[in-house]
Amino acid sequence: MSHHYLDARRLLCPLPVIRVQDRVADLSPGDTLEVHCTDPGALNDVPTWCRINGHAVLDMGSERHEVRILLRVGEPDKAPAGG
Repeated sequence: MSHHYLDARRLLCPLPVIRVQDRVADLSPGDTLEVHCTDPGALNDVPTWCRINGHAVLDMGSERHEVRILLRVGEPDKAPAGG
């Protein structure tokens, strides 16, 4: 298990979620990904994407117009049925 960082600042919806999805595809279950965004919509979009795809949001917050989301990559076959 390892920790990774994604800079998605200065990107607008839907790009932060797309970048998270692309990055998570390269990670292993149990890895953590720390995402930094400037799009406040990411506070809703990324957790929703995580819930649908079986990943866990460990922490979220915003400070000085920047959003930080920490997530743990789940097992690919553990996504909830029916979305």
